[in-house]
Amino acid sequence: MSVLGVHHVTALASDPQRNVDFYTGFLGLRLVKQTVNFDAPDVYHLYYGDETGRPGTILTFFPFPDAARGRRGSGEISAVAFSIPPGSADYWSAHLARKGIPVNGPVTRFGEPVLAFEDPDGMVVELVEDPSSTAVPGWSGGTVDPAHAPRKLHGVTILEAAYAPSETFLAGGMELPAAGSEGPRHRFLAGSGADQARIDVMADAAAPAARQSAGSVHHIAWRAKDDAEQLEWRPRLRRAGATPTQVMDRQYFHSIYFREPGGVLFEIATDPPGFLVDESPAMLGTSLKLPPWLEPQRELIQGDLPPLTLPGTGSAREEAS
Repeated sequence: MSVLGVHHVTALASDPQRNVDFYTGFLGLRLVKQTVNFDAPDVYHLYYGDETGRPGTILTFFPFPDAARGRRGSGEISAVAFSIPPGSADYWSAHLARKGIPVNGPVTRFGEPVLAFEDPDGMVVELVEDPSSTAVPGWSGGTVDPAHAPRKLHGVTILEAAYAPSETFLAGGMELPAAGSEGPRHRFLAGSGADQARIDVMADAAAPAARQSAGSVHHIAWRAKDDAEQLEWRPRLRRAGATPTQVMDRQYFHSIYFREPGGVLFEIATDPPGFLVDESPAMLGTSLKLPPWLEPQRELIQGDLPPLTLPGTGSAREEAS
Protein backbone atom coordinates (compact mmCIF):
# COMPACT_ATOMS: atom_id res chain seq x y z
CA MET A 1 0.00 0.00 0.00
CA SER A 2 1.26 3.44 -0.91
CA VAL A 3 -0.29 6.89 -0.74
CA LEU A 4 -2.42 8.04 -3.69
CA GLY A 5 -0.38 11.20 -4.05
CA VAL A 6 -0.25 14.56 -2.31
CA HIS A 7 -3.52 15.77 -0.77
CA HIS A 8 -2.44 19.31 0.12
CA VAL A 9 0.41 21.45 1.36
CA THR A 10 -0.06 23.92 4.22
CA ALA A 11 2.13 26.98 4.79
CA LEU A 12 2.35 30.01 7.08
CA ALA A 13 1.80 33.59 5.98
CA SER A 14 1.43 37.05 7.49
CA ASP A 15 -1.17 39.38 5.96
CA PRO A 16 -4.27 37.39 4.90
CA GLN A 17 -5.46 39.93 2.32
CA ARG A 18 -2.06 40.03 0.64
CA ASN A 19 -2.09 36.24 0.60
CA VAL A 20 -5.50 36.15 -1.12
CA ASP A 21 -4.45 38.79 -3.61
CA PHE A 22 -1.31 36.90 -4.60
CA TYR A 23 -2.67 33.38 -4.88
CA THR A 24 -5.93 34.30 -6.57
CA GLY A 25 -5.07 37.57 -8.30
CA PHE A 26 -1.57 36.72 -9.50
CA LEU A 27 -1.26 32.93 -9.52
CA GLY A 28 -4.86 32.38 -10.64
CA LEU A 29 -5.87 29.74 -8.09
CA ARG A 30 -9.40 29.58 -6.75
CA LEU A 31 -10.10 30.37 -3.10
CA VAL A 32 -12.15 27.24 -2.41
CA LYS A 33 -12.59 27.56 1.34
CA GLN A 34 -12.19 30.22 3.98
CA THR A 35 -12.38 28.79 7.44
CA VAL A 36 -10.22 29.00 10.57
CA ASN A 37 -7.38 27.10 12.12
CA PHE A 38 -9.39 24.65 14.20
CA ASP A 39 -6.63 24.63 16.84
CA ALA A 40 -6.39 28.46 16.92
CA PRO A 41 -9.71 29.84 15.62
CA ASP A 42 -8.61 33.47 15.75
CA VAL A 43 -6.53 32.72 12.63
CA TYR A 44 -7.85 32.06 9.13
CA HIS A 45 -7.27 28.82 7.29
CA LEU A 46 -7.39 29.67 3.58
CA TYR A 47 -7.56 26.92 0.95
CA TYR A 48 -6.65 27.47 -2.71
CA GLY A 49 -7.01 24.94 -5.51
CA ASP A 50 -8.78 24.10 -8.72
CA GLU A 51 -12.46 24.71 -9.46
CA THR A 52 -13.76 22.24 -6.84
CA GLY A 53 -10.71 21.84 -4.61
CA ARG A 54 -9.77 18.34 -5.70
CA PRO A 55 -7.14 16.58 -3.58
CA GLY A 56 -3.77 17.12 -5.18
CA THR A 57 -4.48 20.73 -6.17
CA ILE A 58 -4.71 22.31 -2.73
CA LEU A 59 -2.33 24.80 -1.14
CA THR A 60 -3.48 26.18 2.21
CA PHE A 61 -2.30 28.92 4.55
CA PHE A 62 -2.49 29.95 8.17
CA PRO A 63 -1.96 33.73 7.92
CA PHE A 64 -0.80 35.28 11.19
CA PRO A 65 -0.98 39.09 10.80
CA ASP A 66 2.32 40.85 11.54
CA ALA A 67 4.22 37.55 11.78
CA ALA A 68 7.96 37.86 11.18
CA ARG A 69 9.53 35.89 8.37
CA GLY A 70 10.72 32.41 9.10
CA ARG A 71 14.31 31.29 8.66
CA ARG A 72 15.04 28.83 5.90
CA GLY A 73 16.99 25.77 6.83
CA SER A 74 17.03 22.04 7.27
CA GLY A 75 14.10 20.02 8.52
CA GLU A 76 11.51 21.75 6.38
CA ILE A 77 9.92 21.88 2.94
CA SER A 78 11.91 24.52 1.05
CA ALA A 79 9.80 24.90 -2.12
CA VAL A 80 6.28 24.12 -3.37
CA ALA A 81 5.79 23.38 -7.07
CA PHE A 82 2.72 23.55 -9.31
CA SER A 83 2.36 21.83 -12.68
CA ILE A 84 1.73 23.99 -15.73
CA PRO A 85 1.18 22.78 -19.31
CA PRO A 86 4.16 22.33 -21.63
CA GLY A 87 5.03 25.58 -23.38
CA SER A 88 3.68 27.77 -20.56
CA ALA A 89 7.00 28.95 -19.11
CA ASP A 90 7.18 31.90 -21.51
CA TYR A 91 3.69 33.04 -20.50
CA TRP A 92 4.64 32.93 -16.84
CA SER A 93 8.01 34.60 -17.38
CA ALA A 94 6.20 37.53 -18.99
CA HIS A 95 3.51 37.53 -16.28
CA LEU A 96 6.15 37.65 -13.54
CA ALA A 97 8.04 40.41 -15.36
CA ARG A 98 4.88 42.55 -15.66
CA LYS A 99 4.37 42.25 -11.92
CA GLY A 100 8.01 43.01 -11.15
CA ILE A 101 8.56 39.67 -9.42
CA PRO A 102 12.14 38.37 -9.69
CA VAL A 103 12.32 34.88 -11.20
CA ASN A 104 14.95 32.20 -11.47
CA GLY A 105 14.82 30.23 -14.70
CA PRO A 106 13.59 28.55 -16.59
CA VAL A 107 16.09 25.87 -15.67
CA THR A 108 15.73 22.23 -16.65
CA ARG A 109 15.19 19.70 -13.86
CA PHE A 110 14.59 16.03 -14.63
CA GLY A 111 13.87 17.09 -18.20
CA GLU A 112 11.20 19.67 -17.25
CA PRO A 113 11.51 23.49 -17.41
CA VAL A 114 11.16 25.09 -13.96
CA LEU A 115 10.53 28.71 -12.94
CA ALA A 116 11.11 29.70 -9.30
CA PHE A 117 10.05 32.85 -7.46
CA GLU A 118 8.92 33.95 -4.00
CA ASP A 119 5.46 34.77 -2.70
CA PRO A 120 5.00 37.97 -0.63
CA ASP A 121 6.21 36.20 2.54
CA GLY A 122 9.27 34.68 0.90
CA MET A 123 7.99 31.14 0.32
CA VAL A 124 9.57 29.64 -2.80
CA VAL A 125 6.96 28.77 -5.44
CA GLU A 126 7.90 26.82 -8.54
CA LEU A 127 6.04 26.34 -11.82
CA VAL A 128 7.04 23.21 -13.72
CA GLU A 129 6.13 22.35 -17.29
CA ASP A 130 4.60 18.91 -16.80
CA PRO A 131 3.24 16.83 -19.72
CA SER A 132 0.83 15.00 -17.40
CA SER A 133 -0.84 18.30 -16.48
CA THR A 134 -2.69 18.41 -19.79
CA ALA A 135 -5.03 15.72 -18.42
CA VAL A 136 -6.23 18.18 -15.76
CA PRO A 137 -8.20 21.31 -16.77
CA GLY A 138 -7.18 24.78 -15.67
CA TRP A 139 -9.69 26.90 -13.79
CA SER A 140 -11.57 28.96 -16.36
CA GLY A 141 -12.78 31.50 -13.78
CA GLY A 142 -9.34 32.57 -12.66
CA THR A 143 -7.26 35.64 -13.43
CA VAL A 144 -4.78 33.94 -15.77
CA ASP A 145 -5.25 32.38 -19.19
CA PRO A 146 -6.78 28.92 -18.55
CA ALA A 147 -4.46 27.46 -21.19
CA HIS A 148 -1.50 28.28 -18.91
CA ALA A 149 -3.12 28.10 -15.46
CA PRO A 150 -1.61 25.92 -12.72
CA ARG A 151 -3.18 22.48 -12.85
CA LYS A 152 -2.15 20.67 -9.67
CA LEU A 153 0.62 20.33 -7.14
CA HIS A 154 3.70 19.07 -8.95
CA GLY A 155 5.40 18.34 -5.64
CA VAL A 156 7.74 19.75 -3.02
CA THR A 157 11.43 20.00 -2.22
CA ILE A 158 12.52 18.92 1.27
CA LEU A 159 15.79 20.14 2.75
CA GLU A 160 17.33 17.83 5.37
CA ALA A 161 20.49 17.88 7.45
CA ALA A 162 21.12 14.25 6.38
CA TYR A 163 19.70 12.32 3.47
CA ALA A 164 19.87 8.67 4.55
CA PRO A 165 17.29 8.64 7.40
CA SER A 166 14.64 10.36 5.28
CA GLU A 167 15.41 8.17 2.27
CA THR A 168 14.89 5.06 4.40
CA PHE A 169 11.59 6.38 5.73
CA LEU A 170 10.20 7.53 2.38
CA ALA A 171 11.25 4.43 0.44
CA GLY A 172 10.71 1.87 3.20
CA GLY A 173 8.09 3.22 5.58
CA MET A 174 5.96 5.02 3.00
CA GLU A 175 6.90 2.91 -0.03
CA LEU A 176 7.51 5.87 -2.32
CA PRO A 177 9.51 4.67 -5.34
CA ALA A 178 12.80 6.40 -6.05
CA ALA A 179 12.97 8.15 -9.43
CA GLY A 180 16.64 9.02 -9.77
CA SER A 181 18.93 11.84 -8.78
CA GLU A 182 20.29 15.04 -10.30
CA GLY A 183 23.28 16.28 -8.36
CA PRO A 184 22.22 16.71 -4.72
CA ARG A 185 18.52 16.33 -5.56
CA HIS A 186 16.97 12.89 -5.00
CA ARG A 187 13.46 12.29 -6.35
CA PHE A 188 10.63 10.09 -5.07
CA LEU A 189 7.19 9.62 -6.60
CA ALA A 190 3.82 9.68 -4.85
CA GLY A 191 0.79 8.39 -6.75
CA SER A 192 0.50 7.61 -10.44
CA GLY A 193 -0.75 9.06 -13.72
CA ALA A 194 -2.18 12.55 -13.58
CA ASP A 195 -2.26 12.35 -9.76
CA GLN A 196 1.46 11.71 -9.43
CA ALA A 197 3.54 14.16 -7.40
CA ARG A 198 7.31 14.47 -7.18
CA ILE A 199 9.06 14.66 -3.83
CA ASP A 200 12.63 15.94 -4.06
CA VAL A 201 14.94 15.54 -1.08
CA MET A 202 18.16 17.50 -0.69
CA ALA A 203 20.63 17.42 2.20
CA ASP A 204 22.88 20.15 3.58
CA ALA A 205 24.64 19.34 6.84
CA ALA A 206 25.82 22.96 7.11
CA ALA A 207 22.33 24.49 6.86
CA PRO A 208 20.90 25.94 10.08
CA ALA A 209 17.77 24.39 11.48
CA ALA A 210 14.70 26.03 10.00
CA ARG A 211 12.66 28.40 12.14
CA GLN A 212 9.04 28.40 11.09
CA SER A 213 7.05 31.58 10.69
CA ALA A 214 5.64 33.53 7.73
CA GLY A 215 6.92 32.10 4.47
CA SER A 216 7.53 28.64 5.92
CA VAL A 217 5.80 25.45 4.82
CA HIS A 218 4.06 23.93 7.83
CA HIS A 219 3.42 20.42 6.50
CA ILE A 220 2.61 18.21 3.55
CA ALA A 221 -0.45 15.94 3.52
CA TRP A 222 -0.56 12.65 1.66
CA ARG A 223 -3.76 11.15 0.22
CA ALA A 224 -5.68 8.17 1.59
CA LYS A 225 -8.77 7.08 -0.33
CA ASP A 226 -10.95 6.71 2.79
CA ASP A 227 -11.01 6.31 6.58
CA ALA A 228 -10.28 2.60 6.46
CA GLU A 229 -7.14 3.06 4.43
CA GLN A 230 -6.00 5.87 6.69
CA LEU A 231 -6.35 3.66 9.77
CA GLU A 232 -4.19 1.01 8.11
CA TRP A 233 -1.38 3.55 7.99
CA ARG A 234 -1.13 4.04 11.76
CA PRO A 235 0.47 0.66 12.65
CA ARG A 236 2.63 0.79 9.53
CA LEU A 237 3.98 4.19 10.51
CA ARG A 238 4.72 2.99 14.03
CA ARG A 239 6.68 0.05 12.62
CA ALA A 240 8.66 2.56 10.53
CA GLY A 241 9.56 4.50 13.68
CA ALA A 242 7.02 7.33 13.46
CA THR A 243 4.50 8.34 16.11
CA PRO A 244 1.18 9.06 14.38
CA THR A 245 -1.54 10.99 16.18
CA GLN A 246 -5.09 9.88 16.65
CA VAL A 247 -7.46 10.70 13.79
CA MET A 248 -8.55 14.35 13.79
CA ASP A 249 -11.70 15.68 12.15
CA ARG A 250 -10.81 18.55 9.83
CA GLN A 251 -14.36 18.88 8.48
CA TYR A 252 -13.30 18.44 4.84
CA PHE A 253 -11.06 15.43 5.48
CA HIS A 254 -9.80 13.35 8.38
CA SER A 255 -6.16 13.59 9.38
CA ILE A 256 -3.32 11.88 11.20
CA TYR A 257 0.01 13.64 11.75
CA PHE A 258 3.58 12.44 12.31
CA ARG A 259 7.14 13.59 11.71
CA GLU A 260 9.65 11.97 9.41
CA PRO A 261 13.22 11.45 10.68
CA GLY A 262 14.43 14.88 9.55
CA GLY A 263 11.67 16.65 11.46
CA VAL A 264 9.30 17.58 8.63
CA LEU A 265 5.64 17.33 9.65
CA PHE A 266 3.65 14.88 7.55
CA GLU A 267 -0.09 14.27 7.46
CA ILE A 268 -2.23 11.58 5.88
CA ALA A 269 -5.60 13.03 4.87
CA THR A 270 -8.65 11.29 3.46
CA ASP A 271 -10.08 12.28 0.09
CA PRO A 272 -13.66 12.44 1.42
CA PRO A 273 -15.77 14.23 2.37
CA GLY A 274 -14.29 17.15 0.36
CA PHE A 275 -15.03 20.84 0.13
CA LEU A 276 -18.58 20.60 -1.21
CA VAL A 277 -20.03 19.41 2.12
CA ASP A 278 -20.98 22.94 3.16
CA GLU A 279 -20.93 25.01 -0.05
CA SER A 280 -22.16 24.56 -3.60
CA PRO A 281 -19.54 24.59 -6.38
CA ALA A 282 -20.55 28.12 -7.39
CA MET A 283 -20.21 29.46 -3.84
CA LEU A 284 -16.93 27.87 -2.80
CA GLY A 285 -14.78 30.24 -0.78
CA THR A 286 -17.28 33.08 -0.64
CA SER A 287 -18.14 32.97 3.07
CA LEU A 288 -16.58 32.01 6.36
CA LYS A 289 -17.28 28.36 7.15
CA LEU A 290 -16.98 26.91 10.63
CA PRO A 291 -17.24 23.31 11.83
CA PRO A 292 -20.27 22.48 13.99
CA TRP A 293 -18.26 22.60 17.22
CA LEU A 294 -17.13 26.19 16.52
CA GLU A 295 -20.41 27.49 15.09
CA PRO A 296 -21.71 28.67 18.50
CA GLN A 297 -18.68 30.98 18.69
CA ARG A 298 -19.21 32.49 15.21
CA GLU A 299 -19.78 36.06 16.34
CA LEU A 300 -16.70 36.05 18.56
CA ILE A 301 -14.54 34.38 15.92
CA GLN A 302 -15.61 36.75 13.15
CA GLY A 303 -14.84 39.68 15.40
CA ASP A 304 -11.25 38.46 15.79
CA LEU A 305 -10.64 38.00 12.06
CA PRO A 306 -9.72 40.86 9.72
CA PRO A 307 -12.22 41.30 6.86
CA LEU A 308 -11.20 39.94 3.47
CA THR A 309 -11.90 41.39 0.06
CA LEU A 310 -12.66 38.38 -2.07
CA PRO A 311 -11.38 37.91 -5.60
CA GLY A 312 -13.60 39.49 -8.21
CA THR A 313 -16.12 40.89 -5.73
CA GLY A 314 -14.58 44.12 -4.51
CA SER A 315 -16.44 43.55 -1.25
CA ALA A 316 -15.57 42.31 2.19
CA ARG A 317 -16.20 38.74 3.29
CA GLU A 318 -19.79 37.65 3.29
CA GLU A 319 -21.12 36.29 6.55
CA ALA A 320 -22.73 32.88 6.49
CA SER A 321 -26.28 32.79 7.65
